[in-house]
Amino acid sequence: MFNLLWGLLFVAVNFGLFLLCYRLFGKKGLFVWVALATVLANIQVIKTIELVGIVATLGNTIYATIYLATDLINEKHGEKQARQVVWFGFFTLIVSMIIMQMALVFTPQPGDLAQDALVAIFGLAPRLVAASLCAYLISQLLDVRLFSYLKRRFPSRQQLWLRMNGSSGVSQMIDTLVFCTIAFAGVYPLGVWLEILVTTYVLKFLISAAATPVLYAARKINHPDDHPGASKV
Repeated sequence: MFNLLWGLLFVAVNFGLFLLCYRLFGKKGLFVWVALATVLANIQVIKTIELVGIVATLGNTIYATIYLATDLINEKHGEKQARQVVWFGFFTLIVSMIIMQMALVFTPQPGDLAQDALVAIFGLAPRLVAASLCAYLISQLLDVRLFSYLKRRFPSRQQLWLRMNGSSGVSQMIDTLVFCTIAFAGVYPLGVWLEILVTTYVLKFLISAAATPVLYAARKINHPDDHPGASKV
C-alpha cells in the first residue's frame, strides 16, 4: 500500500515539475527536460519495486514525460522541432553512457566509497545498453510521426487527447517490444518474457493516459518561446 500511495505522489511530482520547467523556460526547458529524463529514466530502471502484487521497475513515470515533451513541442512548434528534441535526448543518452563507462575504468583509491555504487548503476551489460538506445530512438521517432499524422487528421484542440494517446499508445507498445526483445529474449522463459512485456506496457500506458490533463494544462501556458519575435522579459 505504501508503494502505491507514494507512487501516486511520485507521479504528481514528476508531472508538476514538468509543467514548472515549461512554464519557466518554455521550449528550451523542454529540451533540457528530455535530456534530464533520458538519463534519470535509465538510472531509475535499475530499481525494482512491488506494486499491487506486480514487480515493476522505476523510470516509467519520467520516461512518459519524454513523450509528453515531444508531443507538446509537436503541437506548438511542429514535427521538425519534435524530431530535433528526440535526437537531442538520444545524444544526451549516448554522451552520459560513454562518459560514465570511461569514469568506471579509473582505478579507485583504497578509501573510495563510490566505485561499487557507480558500477551497480552505470555498469550495464552491453545488451541492456543496446536495448535502451534502440527502444528510445525507434519509439520516439515513431511517436513524432504518428502525432503529426493524427494532428492532420484530427486538428482541433478538443482532439488533443486523441493525438496524444493514439501516438503514445502505439509508440510505447513498440518501445516495450523492442526493449524486452533485445534485453530479455532468451534470458527468460517465454511465459515470463510475455508477463514482463505486458505488465511493463500496461504500466507505461496508464501513466501516459494519466498525463493527458498535464498536456492540456501545458497547452494553455503562453510562453514567449511559443511566439518567435515576441519580446522577452
